[in-house]
Amino acid sequence: MNHLFKARSADRDAEADFSRTESVFLSIEKALKITEAEHSGLDTRMQDVLARGAISLGNATDEYLTREPADTIVQNQFDREIQIGQLRLEQLSLQINAFKFLRAALLSRFPDFFKTQILATNNARHSDTRSETY
Repeated sequence: MNHLFKARSADRDAEADFSRTESVFLSIEKALKITEAEHSGLDTRMQDVLARGAISLGNATDEYLTREPADTIVQNQFDREIQIGQLRLEQLSLQINAFKFLRAALLSRFPDFFKTQILATNNARHSDTRSETY
């Protein structure tokens, strides 16, 4: 009877479980890093544009009365682009929060994976340190 069925070893099962969980974890981490990078870059550009826009807009209360029509058109386009950028920043913030939630949910459902990740990260750091000192 034993030759008809044999279960895999616990180590092999653990490796398979780890591999599946790692795949999901790495996908979430990659998406999170890409989204955070896009948010950071766009936020920096938006801050720069807003600072330059304030200068080009002027600070007099009746500035819009003496502005050339061509300048008004450019300023309106500028405003639309800023609105689009701000909307994108909001979307990216929501995505970042969602990815962080997914990561937290994954780690709460697979606590052994998280412990293994910490050990692997610590071992990698220590091995890098050891190779630098020799």
